[in-house]
Amino acid sequence: MLRIHFTSQDLQSIRVARQPHALWELVCGVCRLDTRQGALEFGHWRRSVREGLAKDPRARRALLPLQTLIPPVGYIPDFLTPSVTGGGLAVGLEEVRSTSRTRLTRELARLAESRPLPSWVSSLNRPGVKALGTLTRALELSCKTLLEPYWPRIQTAIGNDVELRSRALLDGGTSALLDALRPHARWNAPVLEVNYPVDRELYLEGRGLLLVPSYFCWRRPTALADPTLGPVLVYPVAKQPLEVARASKDGLERLLGRTRTVVLAHLANHGARTTSEVASAANIALPSASYQLGVLRDGGLIASHREGQFVRHSATPLGLRLLDR
Repeated sequence: MLRIHFTSQDLQSIRVARQPHALWELVCGVCRLDTRQGALEFGHWRRSVREGLAKDPRARRALLPLQTLIPPVGYIPDFLTPSVTGGGLAVGLEEVRSTSRTRLTRELARLAESRPLPSWVSSLNRPGVKALGTLTRALELSCKTLLEPYWPRIQTAIGNDVELRSRALLDGGTSALLDALRPHARWNAPVLEVNYPVDRELYLEGRGLLLVPSYFCWRRPTALADPTLGPVLVYPVAKQPLEVARASKDGLERLLGRTRTVVLAHLANHGARTTSEVASAANIALPSASYQLGVLRDGGLIASHREGQFVRHSATPLGLRLLDR
């Protein structure tokens, strides 16, 4: 478990990244590529990426050093995911390119404690060597291969999550925002208890916390290993599968009925919604909305969760597949 300790000043300095963080998505994506995790969520993406790599030797070569530095489990060097909140990929790559030799030496030595490293890794922190520039170009090319074709879907998933966090903050303040991180974390003031593979204590000490929603983060949140760096918590968002079963609109309406199809489509398009919001969007009475939502929930097409005094509903991966989203 990761226990993040807040002060009153930290509670005033919580931020949520509003756009996907390309380098965090890439690092998490490399981890997902080398495993079988999330067959529904990532299966089509893995197959597509591997097919593309088979046809593109340059992309294959670019990915190899990343797979060396980014193991599927365990320590990953922090310099690969600089904490930039603006400027996108270009700014992040420049931060990686300008990593100090002292930091590279420290982080690569820690990585070497957990796995054997090829000789080229030691060249990354040698003066006058352009290996770090080569690595940066590999990061850029791998972003194009692993992420770029799927970026609109990733942005949609992140946008839906940011809207959910914003609603929690507006309805209940920072405590509600942190509590809404369930089931990945539990807010037990003044400590956020995070599902984590090792036991760690992180004291924010007035630095605040940047929450980074991530599509390719899987099962549980992750964070920077170095506690002296700007505190970041990367957490998985609700997944919209990158492969979906196709169904015609008419066929889906015959299967579900027109009203339930409208309700499901509204949730898929707009993210988590309350029963009242669904009733208004579908132009049906509140009791009817409750009934239709119950039927969809029993069929596994939506999920419902309580946030304070509200219950919000969202489409599940199965519901999205039916809608070809």
